[in-house]
Amino acid sequence: MRRILLIDDTPEIAELLTFSLRDLGYEVFAEGYTNAVNELIAEHHTDALVLDCTAYDMSESLFDSVRHHPDHAEIPVVIITDTPELAEPSLRSRKARRVLIVLKPFTGAQVGRALAQLLG
Repeated sequence: MRRILLIDDTPEIAELLTFSLRDLGYEVFAEGYTNAVNELIAEHHTDALVLDCTAYDMSESLFDSVRHHPDHAEIPVVIITDTPELAEPSLRSRKARRVLIVLKPFTGAQVGRALAQLLG
């Protein structure tokens, strides 16, 4: 079973998305916004990361933290955003690999498809 770390700053959305991803066969560990993302990835032996933060720069900061960690630089990441006009150029400038954007409003199935695509 694939392990997903979900970082979401809205507890109600995190709960709904957790249920949806578990129904799709993922083991999900949900956390609020935290700077300890690399520690959580290691602790939960995470296969992929889902970032859903209200402000894109919060997700961007977490994404950079993960990509700059030598053990997590290649972990697949799904970023959920309502500002693709910020997210897409930001990720392009970083030459980001193994990352997909899911636009808000979103469904658990969309996030599941993005994870399936990234995880093969």
